[in-house]
Amino acid sequence: MGVLRAQNLQSIQIMELTTVNVEKVLDELRPYLMSDGGNVELVELDGPVVRLRLQGACGSCPSSAMTLKMGIERKLRESIPEIAEVEQVF
Repeated sequence: MGVLRAQNLQSIQIMELTTVNVEKVLDELRPYLMSDGGNVELVELDGPVVRLRLQGACGSCPSSAMTLKMGIERKLRESIPEIAEVEQVF
């Protein structure tokens, strides 16, 4: 995910917190997750809290918490600063 972040630093666009915008950011990340046999699903927005389900290889990977916090949450919060927290749903 470090490479992903470095590649997109110049293209960060601030968006408001909506389901559509969260999905847009997740769509940017999905190819990287899919290349490792995984994916991510938006389960719900609860105010400023985003709940996600990691799927496939990402759901059972020992590094899934790191992927969620250091990769997915970081990118979501950079693009949508209103997000207070990203939680994993099992």
